[in-house]
Amino acid sequence: MLLYFLAYLNFLSATPHVFAHSARDSAAPTPKNATVLILGGGVAGVIAARTLEQQGITDYIIVEARQELGGRMQNYTFGAPGKQYTVELGPNWIQGTQEGNGPANPILILAEKHNLSTQFNDWYGSIMTYDYNGYNDYLDVFNDAVDAYTNTTIVAGERVDQQLVDTNLLTGYGIIGASSKTPQEAASIYYQADWECRFKSMLVDAQTPEQTSWIASSWGNNFTYNTDVGGFSDSNLMCIDQRGFKTIIQEEAQEFLKPEQLLLNSTVDKITYSEDGVTVSLTNGRSLSADYALCTFSVGVLQYGDVAFEPTLPSWKVEAIQSMVMATYTKIFFQFPEDFWFSTEMALYADKQRGRYPVWQSMDHVGFFPGSGIVFVTVTGDFAIRTEALSDNLVQDEVMGVLRAMYPNTTIPDPLAFYFPRWHSNPLFRGSYSNWPASFFNGHSQNLRATVSERLWFAGEATSLKYFGFLHGAYFEGLDVAQQMAICIQEGGCVGIQHVENVMNAEPYTITTT
Repeated sequence: MLLYFLAYLNFLSATPHVFAHSARDSAAPTPKNATVLILGGGVAGVIAARTLEQQGITDYIIVEARQELGGRMQNYTFGAPGKQYTVELGPNWIQGTQEGNGPANPILILAEKHNLSTQFNDWYGSIMTYDYNGYNDYLDVFNDAVDAYTNTTIVAGERVDQQLVDTNLLTGYGIIGASSKTPQEAASIYYQADWECRFKSMLVDAQTPEQTSWIASSWGNNFTYNTDVGGFSDSNLMCIDQRGFKTIIQEEAQEFLKPEQLLLNSTVDKITYSEDGVTVSLTNGRSLSADYALCTFSVGVLQYGDVAFEPTLPSWKVEAIQSMVMATYTKIFFQFPEDFWFSTEMALYADKQRGRYPVWQSMDHVGFFPGSGIVFVTVTGDFAIRTEALSDNLVQDEVMGVLRAMYPNTTIPDPLAFYFPRWHSNPLFRGSYSNWPASFFNGHSQNLRATVSERLWFAGEATSLKYFGFLHGAYFEGLDVAQQMAICIQEGGCVGIQHVENVMNAEPYTITTT
């Protein structure tokens, strides 16, 4: 049954990557700063640079807005003086590691190479359940929700076999007869479908079932976790390294990157492109020109128009960009004088309002940071965006209210430390990672990564068909697109990755009149 995903992905990838030499003007070329400008120093950008280097192309510059490489791999020194720990604000887990001698997640390979400290995180075997009245053991409801999500993936496969249209995940739950009539049922489905720790962990949905593709949600699970269809494994590793998760990409870059190949603290303002090359304007007034540019900005940045394009991007590219969803996933950290909460690694809170501070994790736990007094809660999607708009004090008060509801007979002290990032409002990211909605089609995915005017290329987790939203999706896209760019450069020009001119329905609309 699960092998249908392989056939379906082959279908989705049917548009070939056609390369051909392009005619060029015979006029003398204008001096350029580099052959390739890699815009963004996250996983996709660094792996693309490494790939070009391995292909003998060293005339490139990584242009990064922040003061360091890593992109959304960001950590924070959290806690009261003398009791501080490095916590991850963005990606936190290696999802789908390796089973036996099978394929290994490339992020795992980097982690092992650079001696990253990690810990298995037991999302399902170490969890307690609460609601607005305090402790409430509804693990039976929770386990039913786990089974329900598994069933949605099976039925999604049947839809592919029958060539039925995609729809949202909520429809999938409805078709299999799973519903959330109580707050406890809603929270349990939230754990699968919004937070999706088991299947997609930190880097995928963060959206409600109404906002998520049923089929894409299923293959996102299978191609990472299900070894029967080429996934890595069904386990995970959480980064607890005090150097930060970003160290794997920074130390990898140190092995090949030269000072003249990296430009930090340089925010891109505008990209001017033509068939003759690309010019990148920075907010500090500086301009850089190159034969090619590889844009690795998040789809959220592209959607917001934080970077101008001249000429404007073609309509097929704009449609692809705007059709994807940029999700937000926010971890809210607390540190208390001592641990007073659940003895498990995880906890689930069911509020009367769905998605209100539901998923909790204790870092004051064996294997993580015992004695730290740190616990964090995660919010996602629209509720995360809503939370960002509030003041720190108001968010702290709200979450403390939830803790007091979870522990009505406990006197809870004020926290020693409190912090959360604002991913959605950050102009360098505009969210946490991409999510595939039901209205996003295979042609959109092709167009999201397609080359514009032969010179402007795109890569990132959002452009990955199989692994959108994952760190390893960004890795594979940086690798694949840079390999194709290298061929293009070595052959003196190419058409690039082809686009689909019109993304169409499988069948035309039929309108009848009476």
